[in-house]
Amino acid sequence: MNSAEVPPPKFVGTSVARREDPRLLTGRGRFVDDIVLPGMLHAQFVRSTVAAGTVTALDVTGVTDVDGVHAVFTAADLDLKPIRAELSRPLSEFVPTDMPVLSSDVVRYVGEPLAVVVADDAYTVEDGLEAARVAYSTVTAITSADQAMSDGVPLVHEGVPNNTVVDVQMFATEGIDEIFDDAHTVVTVQSRTGRQNALPLETRGCVAHWDDRDEQLIIYICTQVPHQVRTVTALSLGLDERQVRVVVPDMGGGFGQKCVVGREEIAVAAAAFRLRRPVKWIEDRKDALTASFLAREQQYDVRAAFDSEGHILGLDADVICDMGAYSCYPFTAGIEPLMASAEMPGVYQVPAYRVRGRSIFSNKTPTAPYRGVSRPQYVMVMERLFERAARELSLDAVEIRRRNVITAFPYTGVNNITYDPGSYLEALNLCEKTLRDEGWYDFKERAIADGRHIGIGYSCFSERTGYGSSAFAARKMNVVPGFDISEVKMDTSGTVVATTGTMSHGQSHETTMAQIVADRLGIEVEQVKIVQGDTDRITYGFGSFASRSITIGGSAVAVASNKLGDKLCEIAAHMMETRDDNVELGSGLVRQRDDHSKYVTYKDIADVAYLKAQLMPKGVEPGLSATASFDVFNDGTFSNATHGVVVELHEGTGKVEILRYFCVEDCGVAINPKIVEGQCRGGIAQGIAGALFEHVAYDENGNPLCASFIDYKVPTASEIPDIGIAHLETPCLFTESGAKGAGEGGTIGAPAAVLNAVNDGLRPSGIELNNTPITPVAVQAALAKGHA
Repeated sequence: MNSAEVPPPKFVGTSVARREDPRLLTGRGRFVDDIVLPGMLHAQFVRSTVAAGTVTALDVTGVTDVDGVHAVFTAADLDLKPIRAELSRPLSEFVPTDMPVLSSDVVRYVGEPLAVVVADDAYTVEDGLEAARVAYSTVTAITSADQAMSDGVPLVHEGVPNNTVVDVQMFATEGIDEIFDDAHTVVTVQSRTGRQNALPLETRGCVAHWDDRDEQLIIYICTQVPHQVRTVTALSLGLDERQVRVVVPDMGGGFGQKCVVGREEIAVAAAAFRLRRPVKWIEDRKDALTASFLAREQQYDVRAAFDSEGHILGLDADVICDMGAYSCYPFTAGIEPLMASAEMPGVYQVPAYRVRGRSIFSNKTPTAPYRGVSRPQYVMVMERLFERAARELSLDAVEIRRRNVITAFPYTGVNNITYDPGSYLEALNLCEKTLRDEGWYDFKERAIADGRHIGIGYSCFSERTGYGSSAFAARKMNVVPGFDISEVKMDTSGTVVATTGTMSHGQSHETTMAQIVADRLGIEVEQVKIVQGDTDRITYGFGSFASRSITIGGSAVAVASNKLGDKLCEIAAHMMETRDDNVELGSGLVRQRDDHSKYVTYKDIADVAYLKAQLMPKGVEPGLSATASFDVFNDGTFSNATHGVVVELHEGTGKVEILRYFCVEDCGVAINPKIVEGQCRGGIAQGIAGALFEHVAYDENGNPLCASFIDYKVPTASEIPDIGIAHLETPCLFTESGAKGAGEGGTIGAPAAVLNAVNDGLRPSGIELNNTPITPVAVQAALAKGHA
């Protein structure tokens, strides 16, 4: 601030109770499905029942004969522009493709929407769906990356050779082949990770209606990116952006699945626009499991060169990501391989690096970012490489990490990324010390002597957060997320409304953002109202993903609060007839520095700013509001953590039982430590789910085999252990509060730590596992071989 320094923090760094909880826990939350409008109709989709082929006949004539059905719309009826996500790369690296809102001829996955049926209620619309008749001419379904890139197989999209939509070699250190030739030890890892579903508690859905008075299409929707939904909807329907308003009420989770623009929401909005009636669509759980955006499914072929002391000399990687049938907007099908390629060296001092990253199309549900975005996969591979190298060189698995983690900051890596200060070595040492002090290493020795199979595993990693425009521009995205804008406004009662372009879907923005504002303005948290998720009230924002909410959005809120504080001080100084630099904020008033008995309250200032403008300082505009933006023009900031896991492998069942889970994390200044711990625990639970349970499977014809929770294994509280968390704090030097992101770290570190613990438990068998999920069958077979 210019006129006065920011008051010392009172709320930032404390575990203020979540302000959302009283509303949500007492049933007073308002979610999309709670919205009921007069005359509202209900929609569902006629979906493809085959994975690959052409539609030879789509007969919907009988649909409107069903009593209560009002309309059925096909692609020809709505004539909507397709969704097109693009990178500014040559065709040799990226092939842009269209995703039609409704398919009319070609179908590319089971569940692809062909028509939207609109009826009186949610039950009648299902009857309408059954009256639709679709005939297909099928072709061979592409169900794996290896198949997709084989010669002579059908193309998922014409014009995408070998079904390879992205093929980028980002780094290739000169002389890397010679480094491998001369290395003391070379280890390799081939790893495959299963396809997953983000599984937000609230499935996708929207309510759309046309407002004649405002000449505006209003869409209530559960999305992480309301402004992006507005842009694409307006383009698709041929409307001006001002004619589309997107409003997000309370949202029950997203985890990345809702940070892309979906087809169904646009089709529902178009139906409401055509009918001039409110239309609601709520995705049922079957569609959520089979036709909603999925994630993961990657394969890595990686090798690393080491010297005789265990120092890494080079890294050579080939990354292939199965993106399903379409590119997602705005990130495109490049998001996974570009993330992995750019950041794979992670916390380690890798001097030479070569990587090729590819995305392939298949006849499976399209993918979207999911908590972690490639980092759980490449961290798992990196950690497996160090485990293997430790065994080859007869080194302790923690010691080899100590010899390779970055310790001097800032550090510019071989990947041309500069890492800001972190606590990589400190987190690793504390995690190991904790497990030793708790007696787990002694327990392991005793248990093995008794014939039990105990393993201890670690993962050491960083989470790049605070991606600004520069970081996204480096991927050559046509839509470049980065900045955020906030407006902070005080009313005549001295209370504050602050807007943010981020979008909470469980991260407690109403609390943490209010803590930032309250500290900057010297008021109570209860005096701050946070507004988000309304494109008519929020100037602009890119939403919530990539752990950007506090780092970028929170910084914008802080800067806007500072500007408002400056204005309060300027007006107060004028009212008290003193210099601008002789005043300071605090406790709802502005006092003179040299005489604390002289002060004016915020209400006094607001009275002048709004109701007695003639008393304002010359040249100062009436009102009390300030708008600010924030962006990051470097490589972002890096949170870091080490996870330690103790497991027991059960011979009879192949079950992996987690006995202890401990996490040492550093996300800079924790705005609210309890909320950070909640993020850690939730993320770890999702990481364990990917490591041991969740896998979306398909048959050879591209039919999804996980249409219910009977087939898609999701861990319960019984499978998730108590999780110990220790905090370190290395403040970020360029975010306004010193905070780094905390949203994805738990998910990033868990698969690697669990897999390493399992392999430690399998060591006597001589078998190593490198794929996830780790199935009981695989564990049981490895243990059996150990007895052979």
